[in-house]
Amino acid sequence: MTTLAAPSLVRPIPPARRAVALWLLIGAAMIFAMVVIGGITRLTESGLSIVEWKPVSGTLPPLTDSDWQAEFQKYQDSPQYRQVNRGMSLAEFKTIFWWEFIHRLWGRLIGVVFAIPMLVFWLRGAFDAALKRRVLLLFVLGGIQGAIGWWMVASGLKDIPAVSPYRLATHLGMALVIYGITLWTALGLLQPRRHAAAPGQGAALGLLGAVSVTILAGAFVAGLDAGMIYNEFPYMGAGLVPPDYWHPSLSILRNAFENHAAVQFHHRVLAVGTAGAALIFALWLARRGLIGWAGALAGSVALQITLGILTLLHQVPVDLGAAHQAGAVLVLSVVIGVLHRLKISSTAG
Repeated sequence: MTTLAAPSLVRPIPPARRAVALWLLIGAAMIFAMVVIGGITRLTESGLSIVEWKPVSGTLPPLTDSDWQAEFQKYQDSPQYRQVNRGMSLAEFKTIFWWEFIHRLWGRLIGVVFAIPMLVFWLRGAFDAALKRRVLLLFVLGGIQGAIGWWMVASGLKDIPAVSPYRLATHLGMALVIYGITLWTALGLLQPRRHAAAPGQGAALGLLGAVSVTILAGAFVAGLDAGMIYNEFPYMGAGLVPPDYWHPSLSILRNAFENHAAVQFHHRVLAVGTAGAALIFALWLARRGLIGWAGALAGSVALQITLGILTLLHQVPVDLGAAHQAGAVLVLSVVIGVLHRLKISSTAG
């Protein structure tokens, strides 16, 4: 049987390289937390509480009673207040304001934690040409992500007090792209490829794609509040397929992405299929000696499926919903780790 040998250490990792890797891992951890904070902001319906985008002056929250009253007045002119939260008190407004403020402030903090060390490392010559291109890409993507975030929020400030699920999926998708590149780059610095590539990379890439698509399908469930219907599992109504899966007034594409029943059904099918594929791949990893990675993959997938079912059965409470979103990023992280491990392995036997 073909086994995967552990990569041998040719030379110690230089301190500068290790420092860059640690910086990137801290950034990845902050992006992970950002995804979870974003999930809580959405689940508490706080995302539309700040109706302006002030990249610099918005760093400070209201500091006086008059500041709070002015901010509250702006919110009272928004569709969400007029159509959903009319009569909300200032104290209630502060609760949703703080979640959105923390979400935005954390994004700015990520930018600072990324930009300042990047400049220092760059000036000290810690980056080779390839790494310079990679960190510049991350810097640009981070700026684009900030703009996407406001583009998403703006969709809920016009007539309908709900952000576009398409924009929500775009925002989450970009966050995962930035997270994945950051994590992959850090792993590459800690364990650069030294041997012939191992088998299984194609399967790992396929699994990475399946996990990503499943997460994006979950973004549409979140954007449409589609988790608030059919709160049972595995059935949806009287059968496995919901009776209102097809909406005759919608086109094929709009039905797939805007029909609440269809969106939830697609997420379920993708989740179960991806979980099954992941467990099969975990067995393959175990048979080839990667017991730790096999256990991490199987364990994270089992946890995520459990969280998904519990979240659905309890009609998406904030704690379970946030945990489910964190579980999705955990599974993605493990798959990225597995793919990188296969990239640095050699074949033997």
